[in-house]
Amino acid sequence: MREALVVKLMFGAALLGPGPLAGQAARPAPATGEWRSLFDGKSLAGWKESDFFGAGKVTIDRGVITIGSGALTGINWATSSLPFPTSNYEVRIEAARLKGTDFFAGITFPVGESFCTWINGGWGGEVVGLSSIDGADASMNETTLTWKFEPGRWYSLRLRVTPTTISAWIDDELVIEAGIGKKWIALREGDIDRSIPFGIATYSTVAGVRKIEWRPLAPAGAAARERSRGGRDGYRRGAIPENSRHSEFLSTRANPRASRVNMRRAADAGRSQVRP
Repeated sequence: MREALVVKLMFGAALLGPGPLAGQAARPAPATGEWRSLFDGKSLAGWKESDFFGAGKVTIDRGVITIGSGALTGINWATSSLPFPTSNYEVRIEAARLKGTDFFAGITFPVGESFCTWINGGWGGEVVGLSSIDGADASMNETTLTWKFEPGRWYSLRLRVTPTTISAWIDDELVIEAGIGKKWIALREGDIDRSIPFGIATYSTVAGVRKIEWRPLAPAGAAARERSRGGRDGYRRGAIPENSRHSEFLSTRANPRASRVNMRRAADAGRSQVRP
């Protein structure tokens, strides 16, 4: 497994930590819909070239969007009305650095009522992170890490945005999981705001992009309600939920009288399962 170096800022000092986030406890994945393409493989239908000063050329050939080398160069969604929501969604692109040594995939995306950019390969070619969190850009916040991108190699870059978290994967490897509930999420100052509401940009680098797609996520509350509904239905049919005894033990300490009633009901339900 490829290793990345996660940079965390503590008291103003940058500390390097080994590896991506594979060692963290996995969170339950939200329910997802089908992937929906945003690139037809032959044109910029739905897109436009971003209005960056000094931008390079953007061309399409054989199913690949080539973003040329300029200062900032890129494409962004052509209207202010997005094809996906501003939260509870995922986007995924396939991109490659074809020439140059700076970021080849600066993905600007909505986060609720604001926007953020996921930088891949910036600051000399290896820095990855989100710009910006609490005023700190991708090179100096808790999402900063380094990744060695090979020239000409295609990478799958996937983002997930929920009301509480921004997560990012490189080739299915989780590299960023940033809690945003109490954070100020905004774009870095400069022309990158011309990538909104959703865009892909490079800096002094030629890149290829051959897939752009998105899919919806079920809100966390909906998934929880569905699990709860299933549990109640099973209880009414006489089945005892797998963790019911543990739950009853905990509730005994909080409310002994209510717990005794629930324990009798659970016992009755258990006996009903062995009747002919």
